[in-house]
Order: sequence, then C-alpha cells, then structure tokens
Amino acid sequence: MLNAVEAVLICLVMQAAVTDLTLRKIPNVLVLCGLPLALVLHMVVQPDWAALWTWLLGLLVGFLLFLPLYLLRGMAAGDVKLMAMVGAFAGPAGALQIGMATFIIGGVMGLALMAVNGRLRQGLYNLHAMLWPLLLRLLGVPLQPVLLAPGASVGGMPYGVAIACGTLTSIAAAHYPF
Repeated sequence: MLNAVEAVLICLVMQAAVTDLTLRKIPNVLVLCGLPLALVLHMVVQPDWAALWTWLLGLLVGFLLFLPLYLLRGMAAGDVKLMAMVGAFAGPAGALQIGMATFIIGGVMGLALMAVNGRLRQGLYNLHAMLWPLLLRLLGVPLQPVLLAPGASVGGMPYGVAIACGTLTSIAAAHYPF
C-alpha cells in the first residue's frame, strides 16, 4: 500500500507529465508547492531532524543528477527542478534510484522519438560528435571543440514524462519486487 509521501509524489509527477506533454513546460508553481509539501509530509512520518535531512539530501541528489545535462543543454531547467522536487519526496537513495530509472526510460523514449521522426541517424551522429572528443581526452589527447552540423538538433522531448515513468517504476518496484 502506498504511503502519503508516495501518493502525493505520484499525483505531482503525473501532473508534471501531462503539463509537459501539452504545454512543453513544467510549471514552477508545481515544483514550488511540492517542495514544502514534501518537507511537511516527511516531518509527519519521521522524528526530529531526520525529516529535514531526508528532504534536503534528496533535493540535492535529485538536482545534482540532472544539473550536468542542463549545463550541456541536454534538458530544460524545469526538468532539473522537477527531479529536485522528486528527490525531496523520495530522499537521497530514492532520488538516485528514480534518477537511474528515469535515465534509462528517457534514453529509450529519446531513441524511439528519433526513430519515429526519421532523425535517428542525425541523433547518433550528434552523440558520437559529443562523446568522441571526451573519450580521446580520457586517453590523453588534448580536447578539441565539438562541431555539430548546422540545425543538427534532433528536437526536444518532454522529459517530465520520463521522470514520471521513472518515479512510477521505482515506487512499483519497491512495493512489488520482481
């Protein structure tokens, strides 16, 4: 049976997914309402300072998991903020688990969208163009600038859907282990 923290989290990520699908945006008000709500729910469940630490560390883990992708322009700021809110609900270990599930689901969704839109070849080229210089750098070769073809973006993806699916998958796995 779901606890209150999980039930509220599911409602919030489902709303974020629907909004991201329809408007291609995750509203700040959703995240800003979710953060204090997560803290209050943790304070009801856990004693003393444990609730604050669970909330804060989860928020940081969720934020730091997605921050590098935002800095590389691989995702929007709303996705990073949503994952920080998810972490605030799930705690640090839960945020890590949900983040990993989200990365896998998001990767599969991204490949599927590129294939459906006929952009798989360009997407794989972009991935190669970004990762090859990093691999060379690991081998000691000086880092060269990454040059992508003009208009090389293969499009955006509503990553809020991947975050919602990752959250649902992680919660389901916790209650119904395989």
